[in-house]
Amino acid sequence: MNAESPAAAPKFGLIIVGDEILSGKRADKHLPKWIELLGERGLQLAWAEYVGDDPARITDVLRRAFASGDVVMSCGGIGATPDDHTRQCAAAALGVPLELDPEARALILERMRDVALEKGLPYEPERADNQHRLNMGVFPQGARIIPNPYNKIPGFSLVGQAGGGVHFVPGFPVMAWPMMAWVLDTTCSAWFRRDAWQEKSVIIFGAMEATLTPVMERVEAAHPQVRVFSLPSVDHPEWGVHIDLGVKGPVAAVPAAYDDLRQWLAPMNLSYGPELVRNT
Repeated sequence: MNAESPAAAPKFGLIIVGDEILSGKRADKHLPKWIELLGERGLQLAWAEYVGDDPARITDVLRRAFASGDVVMSCGGIGATPDDHTRQCAAAALGVPLELDPEARALILERMRDVALEKGLPYEPERADNQHRLNMGVFPQGARIIPNPYNKIPGFSLVGQAGGGVHFVPGFPVMAWPMMAWVLDTTCSAWFRRDAWQEKSVIIFGAMEATLTPVMERVEAAHPQVRVFSLPSVDHPEWGVHIDLGVKGPVAAVPAAYDDLRQWLAPMNLSYGPELVRNT
C-alpha cells in the first residue's frame, strides 16, 4: 500500500474478532465507527466480517483479507492471554514467523516504567509478568507498528500478497479508534475525497420491488459507474410502507443516472414521497 499512489481508492474492509461479540456479551461498536471514520474522509466500507476466537477461522479470514488487496481493519485478539490468537493467525495466514518487534519492545518497556512510576513501585522489567507483557510486541515478521496514544502498547500493520494491507488494533474502542484514524491519515490520505460519493433516491409508495427491477437494471446498464439500490420498509415511523429507490456512486455520475431513473419510472404512475440526498 502506498499513500502516494495516484491509483483509484481500494476497497475497505473490517474484521471483528471475539467470542464475546458473537455471544452477545458485548455489542460491537467498531463497525459504525469505522464507517464514520471512512465517511469523514470521503471513503466507504465495502465489507465487514465477524469471527470468534477460533484460530482456524481467524487464519482463514485473514488469509482471504491479505489476498484481497483491500485495506482492512482488524479489531481484537492482539493481546497476550490464551484467548488472543490474532497475532499468531496473521503470521500463519502469511506463512511468516513471529518475532519481537524492537520498537514495540521499547514502547512496552516504556509503558511498564510509566505504570511503576504512577504506582510508586520499582521498575522491574525482568520480572516474569513483565516479561510476559513483551509478548504483546511479538508480531509477524515484516510488521510495522501502529502507535497507541492511550497506553503506548502498539498495534501492527501487514501488507498482503495482493497489496492493500491488514491493520491490527485492540478491541477496546478507547484505544482502537484513534489508531484506526491514524492508519487512515498516514497510509490512505492520497485517496481522501478523490471520489466523493453521493446517494440520491426517492421514496415510493405502493410499489413492488419486482415491478421496479427492470428499471433498476436499465439504469445500471446505462450508467456503469453507479449502483442502484432498493430499500423496502414496512414500519417507517414517518412514511410507513414504502421503498427507498435510488442510485449511488461518484458525485459527477449520480445526477444523470438519477435523472434517467426518474424518467424511466414516470410511465408507471407511482406515488412518490420526498427525494433524499446523502453525501460522503
